[in-house]
This record gives sequence, C-alpha cells and structure tokens, in this order.
Amino acid sequence: MPFRTLTVAIVAALASPLADAATAADARDLDTVIVTADRAPGTLGDTIAPAQVIDRAEIERTQARDLPELLRGRAGIQIANQGGPGKLSSVFMRGSESDHVLVLVDGVRIGSATAGQAAFQDIPVDQIERIEIVRGPRSSLYGSEAIGGVIQIFTRRHTGAVAPHARVGIGSHDLREASAGIGGRAGRGWFGVDAAFQRTDGIDACRGSGALFQGCFTDEPDRDGYRNRSFNLRAGAELAEGLTLEGHALHADAFNEYDGSYGNEAENVQQVAGGKLTYAASEVARLTAQAGRAYDKSMTYQRDADTGTRRDIGRLDTRRDTASVQADFDIFPTQGVSLGFDWHSDKVDGQTAYLVDQRDNFATFAQYRGRFGAHRVQAGVRHDDNEQFGGRTTGNLGWGLNLARGVRLNASLGTGFKAPTFNDLYYPGSESPGLKPERSKSANLGVSQFADTWNWSFDVFESRIDDLIVFVYPPPDFLGIGMNIDDARIRGAELTFATTLAGFDLSTELSHVDPRDRSDSANNGNLLARRARNSGRVDIDRAFGAVRLGTTLRASSSRYDDAANAVRVAGYGTLDLRAAWAFHQDWTLEARATNVLDRDYETVAWYYQPGREYGLALRWAPVVR
Repeated sequence: MPFRTLTVAIVAALASPLADAATAADARDLDTVIVTADRAPGTLGDTIAPAQVIDRAEIERTQARDLPELLRGRAGIQIANQGGPGKLSSVFMRGSESDHVLVLVDGVRIGSATAGQAAFQDIPVDQIERIEIVRGPRSSLYGSEAIGGVIQIFTRRHTGAVAPHARVGIGSHDLREASAGIGGRAGRGWFGVDAAFQRTDGIDACRGSGALFQGCFTDEPDRDGYRNRSFNLRAGAELAEGLTLEGHALHADAFNEYDGSYGNEAENVQQVAGGKLTYAASEVARLTAQAGRAYDKSMTYQRDADTGTRRDIGRLDTRRDTASVQADFDIFPTQGVSLGFDWHSDKVDGQTAYLVDQRDNFATFAQYRGRFGAHRVQAGVRHDDNEQFGGRTTGNLGWGLNLARGVRLNASLGTGFKAPTFNDLYYPGSESPGLKPERSKSANLGVSQFADTWNWSFDVFESRIDDLIVFVYPPPDFLGIGMNIDDARIRGAELTFATTLAGFDLSTELSHVDPRDRSDSANNGNLLARRARNSGRVDIDRAFGAVRLGTTLRASSSRYDDAANAVRVAGYGTLDLRAAWAFHQDWTLEARATNVLDRDYETVAWYYQPGREYGLALRWAPVVR
C-alpha cells in the first residue's frame, strides 16, 4: 500500500496546477546548508536522506520554551514527557527506541553512557542557533545509536558585526526567564558569549499511587518545579589562509522536582566542550581535526514534605570523550569523497559501582557522493571496533533523480547498530555482560518538490531491528536480566508541506508509523510501547505590518504504555496561539497562549501534561549601523 500511495503522489505532483505555476528548484530551501546528513557541508537540495533544518528565525517565531516543545510533532519525531517542563523527555524517531537517536552538540556526541539517551529537557532552547534532523540510519557515518536518525544541535554563533541581544519573559506557573549575549566578528576572529536562566513552579507531575503501585509508585500531590541556568561560549579565528581554529563550551545546570518513590529531586549538569581545526589545502581538499568532551552528572535526593529534610540518594557521572580526523576531497566538480577516523571513550563514575566503567571505540569510515547528469549517487561504509563487543560494519547506499518542475526521487538503504549501555551490561543486580549490539536494516523511498513559493516531500520507509534488548523479571528478581530476544518491524510514511499563500506562511508535517513487536513471545504483533501510529503539526503565521500572528496545531493518536498493549494512553490535540509586535526596530514584544482549549492529556501513562498556559516576553536585538 505505501508504494501505491507513493505512485499516486508522484503523478499528482507532476499534474498539479501548482507545479505548473512554480519555477525550478532554485528555492531558498534548496540552498539551506546541512552538514549532518553526509558529515560534510552540502545543501538540502543535494541530500538524499530525509532531512530538516530548524534555524534561529524559526525558533524565535514559534516561541517554544524548551527543546521537546520545539521538536514535538515534527516529521518522524514523537515525544514522551513525564510531567511538564524539565521532566524526563524521550524522543522516538521513526518508531525506533528512544536510545536509537544519536544526538550531537556542535559535532560532539552527547548522552548518558548509562541510561543511553540525551537529556533533551535540559538543553536550553535560548542557546540554540539551529538544529539539523536526519531521519533514518546513519551508523555508516557516526557509529552506534544512529538507528532511527541523528539530531545535531548547533549552539548560538555570532558571525556578523559585534552586537548584543537580550530577552526577558514571564508566564503561567510563575515562569521567569531571561537570556542575554554579545558576539560578532572582528577582523580575522569571532566570538560569542551567551547566558540564559529559566525557572517555573511547574505542575503536579504524576497522578501515581503508592498503594496501587502504579505510575510513579507514590502519592505526592504537589507542584514540581524546574530551574535551568546555562552559559555558552564560542570563539574562532582564521590563523592563516585556509586555516581556521574554533572552540565552544556549553554548560547547563538544572534543578528538577518530580514525584517518585526513590528520589523526588535531582540536580543535573550537562557540559559540552570541543575544538576544531580546519585546513582548506585547496579548493578541492579539506582536512578537519576535532575533539570534544560531553559530561553528564546527576545527583538524586529524597525530600520529606513534612520535615523538609533532604537525603542524598546517589550520584552518577558519565563522560564521553571524542576525537576525529576527516579528509574531504572533491575529485571532480561533481564527485566527492570523505575519509575519516573516529575515536570515542565512555566512562562512568559515581556511588554505584559497575563491574566495567570504561570502554573505547575506534572506527574508520568512507563516504562517496557523485552526480551524473540528473542522477545523484551516495555510498558509505564504516567499521567500528569496540573493546566490549568487538567489530561491527555498517553501510549506506542512496540514489536520487531530478525530474521536471523541481521534482526529485530518492531511494536509500542503510544499516545501523546500537551498542549496549553500561546499565544494560553492568548495573549491579542485573548484570548482563553477554548482551550483543542491536542491529537494523532500513529502506527509504521518497519524492519531493522544491519551488520558489512552496515545497513538499513524501517518504515511505521500513526498518527491521534485530536483537532488541529487553529486560525480563523472573521472580524474585525485580531488577531484571537483559536479553537479546526481541525483533521489531517498523513501517511508516512522512509528509511535509510548506508554502506562502496570500501572505500566510503554512507548514504541515504528518507522520504515520506502524512499529510492531516481532519477537517470539506473547507480545508478537503488538505495537511498541509509547509510540503513536499517527502524529503531526500544522503551523500558520502571517505578518500584518509590525505585527505577526501565528498558531500551531499538534495532534497525536493513541498509544500503548506497555509491551503487552494493556495500558492505553488516549490521543490528543492541542492548539497554540502566538503574537509578536516589533514596536521598534530594536524591540519586539511577544505573547503566547499554549493549549488554549485546556485539553487534559498524557504522553506517558499517569504523568500529567500542562493545561492552558500564557507567556509574555520582551526581546531586544539592536540593529548594528
């Protein structure tokens, strides 16, 4: 059925009157630079893999106050949040597991080496310049974790004239936030310094029950607040002709209150730092050396509501060090090759003693990109050698064809893998050192069209994931034992559409996914937990002189919260409204109302989501004359 639907879409696009009115593919979106898809600078117009870029202008236009809110409803992405701002937020891409998403910050791999996923809720949206999203496997370029896709976050950067900026805001649930920064280019160098603060008293995160042993397994009907403080520093310089050195550092520390039977407060620290040296030896050769460190620290406490005393529960630190050397060659104007070497090391420290607390991974990779008339070809291979599970080879193969009126056909195949985490392998009481990496095979077929005033894309895909890691709980073992017993088959489709019509900017992103358990168990044929089959969003904005109005509609169908499909979480739809008034060339007043219909809904069973909320902010960005 998906391929029949794809054929109809192609015919409709070629016959559409709108296609006749649109010019060839020289639209601005085609020229948007993206580096994550091929691990080398390119444009969306030349990218075979389904990809998307969210820039700073769009971040400010949506007025999203955290990263999960910004990503929610995007093509191929679903969010499962446990109780509002600052609470654990899992990101599922294309129906795969939440730890099957590779997350990079300025090229540095982040995420907990124990839990296996990044703390999306603690990455401040005010520190983000742009986000690149690549859907589908990219292990052939990045190694472990890139089964569902890759999300790369680029922090704020200032490349124009030196200028300051600031923002202050207030909102529902005693939201207080502020951010400020300064940066720009001076001579052969550039710099940027940014700081941000956000605090909210929050909502009651969980309606769980200690007596019934459900949800968060406790009864704590209180407001669960959140606070985030962050600092970002970037600097760089052109040391000589073709030789560039740059560095970056992001620090974010968060305090989070939540409902739980084992701990109800946490202090979390996220740090990412790195440097990159680039040498453009000629117009056809470039050499890049990069190194970085990501640090994830979590301290857990149990606070007694009656006495106000706080007891230390535990501390856990994980560190991920990375280094790479990559050479890019443009053999001919239409042919390019990238060759490289990667190293990364994961280390665990804290009050919990792991049998093994450090491991290294070495990898080599090669990527080819070519154009032959209207045809584009891409191929890549990578070999990872991990000291715990041995070697793993992954690859990708892609083909694209440019047709008339800016229509493009894309087809790709790719493999991926996910290495077991330290928790999977060595958590005390549930040690499972014999676990193997999870493996995937994926295929994607897509058609798209880019024009001056509109663009759209439609992709269908299928992924088969083998050796999924699950934990079984034989009595009286409550910690569980990890086993590679599950397989999954995921099929889906994604549609994106954007246009400007009568002054209105319209953007639509729709996703359908069918993630099925294919294990030899009682759950065979069930939907994978916490993934809705249908989701999406519609954004509409229009400027009326100095005033800009907008709305976002998000919707999701129902999902199941457990592998047995016994706990159903209802679907939902929310409506957001926003307005911005540029009353002076340097000043903008922003107002927003989220979930204006005050819908009660959950994305994780037993965990509340915020009802109707309001916000007001003042933004200052002086125009440099």
